[in-house]
Amino acid sequence: MCLLLFSYKLHPNYRLVIAANRDEFFERPTRRLDFWDDMPQILAGRDLKDSGTWLGVTRSGRIAALTNFRDPASIKEQAPSRGLLVSNYLEGNQAPQDYLEQIKSAGQVYNGFNLLTGDKNELYYYSNINNEIQKIKPGLYGVSNHLLDTPWPKVEKGKADFKALIEEKKTIKPEDIFNVLNNRSRPADDKLPHTGVSLEWERMLAAIFITSKEYGTRSSSAILMEKTGRLTFAERTFIPQSSGSIKPLTVKFSFDIDL
Repeated sequence: MCLLLFSYKLHPNYRLVIAANRDEFFERPTRRLDFWDDMPQILAGRDLKDSGTWLGVTRSGRIAALTNFRDPASIKEQAPSRGLLVSNYLEGNQAPQDYLEQIKSAGQVYNGFNLLTGDKNELYYYSNINNEIQKIKPGLYGVSNHLLDTPWPKVEKGKADFKALIEEKKTIKPEDIFNVLNNRSRPADDKLPHTGVSLEWERMLAAIFITSKEYGTRSSSAILMEKTGRLTFAERTFIPQSSGSIKPLTVKFSFDIDL
């Protein structure tokens, strides 16, 4: 996943609101959002190459999300899949901070990542780049392929639009979040980050919603955790067609968190 925006304990009706775009090569096999057959408590999309996920929740209110840290020069070819960091947390019952303490002890075997873990009581962030665990305080946050709240143009634009949504809407719908995530504008070249990829790729990756023939935004996700305990998770998947067009497919699940 390449853009994660989240509002924590800011809205009068929602404990947590998440907006996320997953960017990936179109050829990588993926299963869309659903409850998993082998772990029916988990609701998430699934990477069919390594069996992990980038964003998911459970019926008990556990939640985890992942973005990669972009640094092509430091890629470890034999590193374990980062998506398993999310699914392993959702499958278990460790407290969010305890889980991140465990990951911290072995975090350097993975390629760079940002990991968010939480439950109905607390929320934590960890990156193996700075190797620090941070308890999330009430606020609005954004992370792409660098550290939390690094002011990349897409993060700043996404946070500004997301903040306006949080402040203006008493009731937030997944479609409102999808509208924030559908911004395809690109910043000027002098505003681009320098992450070790070509200028052509920096330009393409700088958009909130990424489009190209081989790589792009595969799905947009919206999670709304209400203070009442109601949780809604919607995903809009973008499927390239042989004609060159993109077919969007939206699924939505709502349930009450097990208390």
